[in-house]
Amino acid sequence: MARPIRIEYEGGFYHVTSRGNARQDIFANDEDYRIFLAILAKVVERYRWIVHAYCLMVNHYHLMVETPQANLSQGMRQINGVYTQKHNRRHNRVGHLFQGRYKALVIERDSYLLELCRYIALNPVRAGLVSSPEDWPWSSYSATAGIKPQESSLDTDWLLSYFSLSKPQAHKRYSSFVNNGFDVENPLKDARGGLILGRRDFIERVHKLIEEQDTDEAVRREKYAARPSLAEIFKDTERNEGIHDAVYRWGYTLKDVGNHVGLHYSRVSKIASMMAKSKT
Repeated sequence: MARPIRIEYEGGFYHVTSRGNARQDIFANDEDYRIFLAILAKVVERYRWIVHAYCLMVNHYHLMVETPQANLSQGMRQINGVYTQKHNRRHNRVGHLFQGRYKALVIERDSYLLELCRYIALNPVRAGLVSSPEDWPWSSYSATAGIKPQESSLDTDWLLSYFSLSKPQAHKRYSSFVNNGFDVENPLKDARGGLILGRRDFIERVHKLIEEQDTDEAVRREKYAARPSLAEIFKDTERNEGIHDAVYRWGYTLKDVGNHVGLHYSRVSKIASMMAKSKT
């Protein structure tokens, strides 16, 4: 059987899941959960991921990840590979821990990401493990709701900004949003081919990215060798327009563009996406 397509690009948003082999448990005790989160934190630091939400269940996990660089598969190999080694060593077992490769759904941020973050937070409740999302200690809900301190590997700023610029108010509204979502349909049902979740224009843009990833790497290197510097791009160009051109036309990383214009790379990602959408 052919392996599923891996869609990777700078500024991508993904709902990532990975299940235990034959649906077996992948977390046996609290220490297992803590080890997994420590590995995740190292991957976030190494690959510059932005984790907007997560939930570690008993036999699977969910991550909502933004990748400023096109490196989702590298980070996932690190997470599942290192955790499997540590888990097998701790529990005196051998062999595969996870069922095949992870699943990664490409998400259109503005239309589906909030719903998916709510879906992730409510997983333990829907599974009957707890009666309220704050009662499950192995998810990002409590940190996002302001109930417990935020760990370094989690970025709640973007998610909370949708509710209020005031953190206390945002925490309260986020909590209400999640707890009012029990009767909301699973947003994953709208995924196209199990790969992409978004509106038609977003799906078309992602398909174009897939086609571009199939081009010869030597041609791509030749194109980027002749690209203008960031200073030249922004010299006579409005900032947001320059961000769009630097990212989408000339292939600069979000981090490089952010360093040049003095913005966090997550903000650069948001501006680039907004500008790309306005041009469709």
